[in-house]
Amino acid sequence: MAENFKKKEENELLKRFEDHIKNKANYFFELDSFEQIVGLYIDRGQYRKALKAVNMASDQYPFSTELLVTKAQILSNLEQYNEALELLSKAESFQPNDSEIYFLQGSILSLRADYDGAIEVYYKALPYTEDKDELFYSIGLAYQSKEDYQKAIELYKQAIEENILHDGALYELAYCLDLCGELESSITYYKKFIDADPYSQAAWYNLGIVYNKIGEFEKAIEAYEFAVVIEDNFSSAYFNMGNTYLQMELFSKSLDAYTKTLDIEGPSPEVYCQIAIVYENMEQYELGLKYYQKAAKLDNLYDEAWYGAGKCLFQQQKWYQSLHFYNKALKLDHENAEYWKAVAQTECNIGNIVSSIDAYEEASMLAPEDKEIWMDWSYIYFEQGEYDKAIELILSGLEEIPDDPEYFYRLTAYLISAGKYKEAFNYLENALILDFDMHEVLLEFFPQLETQKALYKIINQFRKENS
Repeated sequence: MAENFKKKEENELLKRFEDHIKNKANYFFELDSFEQIVGLYIDRGQYRKALKAVNMASDQYPFSTELLVTKAQILSNLEQYNEALELLSKAESFQPNDSEIYFLQGSILSLRADYDGAIEVYYKALPYTEDKDELFYSIGLAYQSKEDYQKAIELYKQAIEENILHDGALYELAYCLDLCGELESSITYYKKFIDADPYSQAAWYNLGIVYNKIGEFEKAIEAYEFAVVIEDNFSSAYFNMGNTYLQMELFSKSLDAYTKTLDIEGPSPEVYCQIAIVYENMEQYELGLKYYQKAAKLDNLYDEAWYGAGKCLFQQQKWYQSLHFYNKALKLDHENAEYWKAVAQTECNIGNIVSSIDAYEEASMLAPEDKEIWMDWSYIYFEQGEYDKAIELILSGLEEIPDDPEYFYRLTAYLISAGKYKEAFNYLENALILDFDMHEVLLEFFPQLETQKALYKIINQFRKENS
């Protein structure tokens, strides 16, 4: 009820403001009203409207540093970085001890890939900020972006020492340690926290994350269990426990852990999606669909929910409904190769070959290293008898992964079908060298007994010569 009343008030405020612009109605807005209007537009992603509102506010309140900073944030969202930095420089001269200004400057410099500049600015904020965990985390991200992973690790550890529950720092620390091959060594780091305070639920939780990352699932569960014994309402520990049980394929335990998370936190699209994934793994696609739809209902911009719903419908061979949900996901994340690939597969199943080919082309540009794209796309041409086009696509895939035996076997099949036997046998020899046992995939293309016999003869000859 209170939420509805608040929403009504916000809509009325925006209506008054838009009426003021459109009809030049004579309304006066206090500074806090302007800040609320601008904030609402930013929350809705309406940055042009937010810019118009902040400009009007600045005309009325020219000495407000807060408005300068807010305008810089909006310009940054509109990718007008130089103008944003100029405003922040002006704001800094008015208020040199405002850490928010330095945070935003650092963020914009990072967006421009000026990571050294960003680090320098972030350190300027150090004497003025209470959020030292956020500061160290931001500096860590800048070092990570310039691929100085050791320095990033150092900064993430500083962030965690300030706030052991900093999810971002914990996640990125594990990622950098993994990249540097030091993940296992971090177990000692977390055990130090536990030795100092055996009742630190956060230390047990972090240890669980590391064990999970290195595939020690039972130890991860044990660590999470210690965390929830210490703090019964530790929802993140239950959530991660659910993820680990899912990886262990202990589906009922995974559902219990996710349900406990919901009991503590209330509904969330992320938890609903994880529950849906469990049901999907159990091949209970109707229940999976139900929970993906629950997630999408909570947040209709949650593209993973629309995509998941599409997958469940695809598994039930409901192609048209599946395509509808995939397209919703794609509209929200147009640069996602998985979504394009899903659309391509579904369009193909429906029989929309041209649309399928277009979608595979988009997917291949976004993820040229994805073998499935080239395999499935080429197979469309193969089925239509357009062998040269099919061959060309597999060669494109081979450029990305030059030593993949499956590509060589697929090329062999296409070249034989095209009557290019000499080339086919050259590729077959390479395929057999790379992975002899995979030759069974080649035989699937040629059910005719005579062709299979001829291929077996060549394969057996190769085996004798190389044994």
